Amino acid sequence: MNLGRQVYQFLLAGSQAYAKWDLEVSTSILKNRKKLLILLALAVPVLAGCLVEAFAEGHEMLGGKAAYAPAFYTSTIFLASIAVGLAAGLITGCIGAGGGFIITPALMAVGVKGILAVGTDLFHIFAKAIMGTTIHKKLGNVSAKLAIAFLVGSIAGTFIGGFINKGLYNKDPLLSELFISTIYALLLGFLGFYALFDFLRATRGTAAQTQTTQNANAGLTGLSVKMQSLSVPPMITFDEDLVPGGRRISGWIVAAGGVIVGLLAAIMGVGGGFVTFPMFVYVFGVSSMTTVGTDILQIIFTAGFAAVGQYAIYGYVFYTLAIGMLLGSLLGIQIGALTTKVVKGVHIRGFYAMSIIAGFINRVSVLPKKLVEMEVLNWNPTVVNAIEQVGNYVFWGVVAFFGFWVFSKFFVNLGKLRGEA
Repeated sequence: MNLGRQVYQFLLAGSQAYAKWDLEVSTSILKNRKKLLILLALAVPVLAGCLVEAFAEGHEMLGGKAAYAPAFYTSTIFLASIAVGLAAGLITGCIGAGGGFIITPALMAVGVKGILAVGTDLFHIFAKAIMGTTIHKKLGNVSAKLAIAFLVGSIAGTFIGGFINKGLYNKDPLLSELFISTIYALLLGFLGFYALFDFLRATRGTAAQTQTTQNANAGLTGLSVKMQSLSVPPMITFDEDLVPGGRRISGWIVAAGGVIVGLLAAIMGVGGGFVTFPMFVYVFGVSSMTTVGTDILQIIFTAGFAAVGQYAIYGYVFYTLAIGMLLGSLLGIQIGALTTKVVKGVHIRGFYAMSIIAGFINRVSVLPKKLVEMEVLNWNPTVVNAIEQVGNYVFWGVVAFFGFWVFSKFFVNLGKLRGEA
């Protein structure tokens, strides 16, 4: 139980750090007219394509199945991608964690192939990072040696993860769907039920200490002390400005951490940002200031190499969906962030648990159907289809209810929010 809670706090801290980055990036895009014009220039052809698709048949366009990938393009799917981005943005902005976890499962739930959902999610993260990341003074805290060692590992990890996903898809598309759904079911189930446990403790007046980021920054953990004590050349010195003489860690350990992050990014399509922050702080013993700057670089390069090098060039990125998700998330994350000023923290914690568990139910519900299609199970097709439908209804029902709740709180308190602004 103790180990499980530590893993949960590790992932939650990373998820919170990633959400903070996502909010900063989205705000940077919305406040910059040039970036908004670029986004509009990308979105207009896609929106025009939706109108054409609605009144014509037999055409090919941006995102069409012959143009890029083995997926059928419709305006409905594009609108669904905006809804997915909006939902993820609301969760990220309002809850401060977890929004990125539902994008790939949500895309799969609306009919996008798993490998396309992963590739498209990575491309969406990469595009957002390139457009919105403000480097400025933060990169002054980056240790170049740490960054290089980590990126060498993370780029290698993207090749391994991409090789696994493409290999499974080439062998059997159903096997690829089963693999991605299983990975998400395990992760979301673990996070969701621990979050629910924390929520129940909070409502009983014994709130668990889940805000671990500040504690992690206070000093070195036992694990990070052990990692830094391993003297395996080449050794990297960092945080010289904070500690006399700096701290030292083996470059091999940092690169190995990068491999894990790149592997997760390429398999799950989440950019790896939710693991990088707690890994640097808890495992490597790096200061939070240096970690933030390195995380910015990591997201850009890891997501970029994975999206382009492992998915886009093989036709596994659905560009129209990436644009739709970007549009939806930019709106959702701002509304979500503003809503946190007028809602209770315990309610936010409850919705975090609900949204993650809904994603878990959705991915678990498709597993019987995939196993039947692969002839591993011999269940009645009507039964497995019904199970999948229930999973979809639960997932979208929770997401819709959460969205309605956030928007209602936002509009009811709009006058108060304007006054604070």
